[in-house]
Amino acid sequence: MLKKIKETADFIKNIIQETPDFAIILGSGLGKLQNEVEPIHILEYKDIPNFPQTTVAGHSGKLIYGTLEGKKVLMMSGRFHYYEGHSMETVTFPIRVFHLLGIKNLVLSNACGGVNSAYSVADIVILKDHINMMPEHPLRGKNIDELGPRFVDMSEPYNKKMIAVAKQAASDHNIKVHQGVYVALQGPTFETPAEYGMIKAIGGDMVGMSTVPEVIVARHMGMDCFCISVITDLGGPDVAFAVSHEEVLNAANKAMPNVIAVVKGLIKNY
Repeated sequence: MLKKIKETADFIKNIIQETPDFAIILGSGLGKLQNEVEPIHILEYKDIPNFPQTTVAGHSGKLIYGTLEGKKVLMMSGRFHYYEGHSMETVTFPIRVFHLLGIKNLVLSNACGGVNSAYSVADIVILKDHINMMPEHPLRGKNIDELGPRFVDMSEPYNKKMIAVAKQAASDHNIKVHQGVYVALQGPTFETPAEYGMIKAIGGDMVGMSTVPEVIVARHMGMDCFCISVITDLGGPDVAFAVSHEEVLNAANKAMPNVIAVVKGLIKNY
């Protein structure tokens, strides 16, 4: 795995010739954020050695290097999910590559289901913590000491300074943001009413099928993480209405201007 990571990192490094200030991962329906980047290089995943391919609508499959608010960013338009059949090693492969490129800051986004009664569809939530309930752990197996320690401190999975800067950016634009705990499940089914109830009972505010493996691997390598979520549906024992991927994308689209404003503020001021 280490050989593949180094090979991919060397390929990208030879093209971009610089160390980006941030890596950014776009979640479902959040692709419009890529339009804010002034591109310098655009790489198709299929043209990058060892890079996985995405299979989900709303995830385009491009690595975009460019500038955003005066900072150099490397943006993944399209991420990989465990439910697609990828191994955790594959899901988190790009994060390993980002680390070898020298990137210190990781910004993630996702679309998720809300169980906190204070949330509405199209609200945005800054992650303050997470609960990992995926059936496979991305650090299971032999540890690669060159990348990080065997046992990883997770006392601050989401960087408090980044959260403070993002909250200030939201305040500057009069955007309401919540802070919440994200619960990661395998998917690809949306949750049943009882499962939504379980999420709430264990201390979750929202639930999704991504993000946590990438954050665990990023923290393994000492990267600072920030994540912004869009609430695309609501669920619980007393909230039984149908949800579709199309509705998820529509809600993400509605929230897009606010997500863009908060992320741009974070990138500019951090």
